[in-house]
Amino acid sequence: MIEPFDAIADAYDQWYDAPEGRAIFQAEVACLRLASSGFRGRWLEIGVGTGRFASALGVPEGVDPSGRMLAKAARRGIRVYRAAAEHLPFSDGLFDGALVALTFCFVQDAAAALRECARVLASEGVLLVGTIPADGPWGRADRRKAQQGHPLYSLARFRTVPQFVALARCAGFERGASASTMLWEPDSGRIGAWRVEPGICHDAAFSAILFAKAGVARAELKARKNHP
Repeated sequence: MIEPFDAIADAYDQWYDAPEGRAIFQAEVACLRLASSGFRGRWLEIGVGTGRFASALGVPEGVDPSGRMLAKAARRGIRVYRAAAEHLPFSDGLFDGALVALTFCFVQDAAAALRECARVLASEGVLLVGTIPADGPWGRADRRKAQQGHPLYSLARFRTVPQFVALARCAGFERGASASTMLWEPDSGRIGAWRVEPGICHDAAFSAILFAKAGVARAELKARKNHP
């Protein structure tokens, strides 16, 4: 999975400076902010790429298998580590939060990567995931590109939100807040006319979901029931 991302590092990063890329990125960042509980404590982005999301959201550290991607992230002031999501080079319980934006579809073993997320998070740590749902308008378009042999999307495994939530639950996470954005079809000419909605919208192209470790999440829910 390293070579394809090394090869596209420049084009990938430059896309965010184009009008379409800027509009989509702004929508995705706003969506992640709405779903998040804030970025307090020590945070890590897993699959940091060129550091766009980490820089925008104030996440100071990032890990990625692509050396060329990491070089760009480092120039944005991110402290970088080269590693795969399935084998994070950190001790247990080190981080208060982990951000994973547009990455899980490209991870070879998403279940193992989620277990690693759980391992490196503190007992009350949170996982913030940004994803393109497989059954959303852009997910459907990307899957068509994959079937046509697209060099990048052909490597991806797209999931619906329920499929991903089930995978996260198996790794010891409970779903919390969520948000959705990009409620338009690809190539519809509506780029820039975006809004962010709380919750999961079926027609959204991008969804953000906050997860907590299962025991902590259940304890918080119980406390809310006891203290309305």
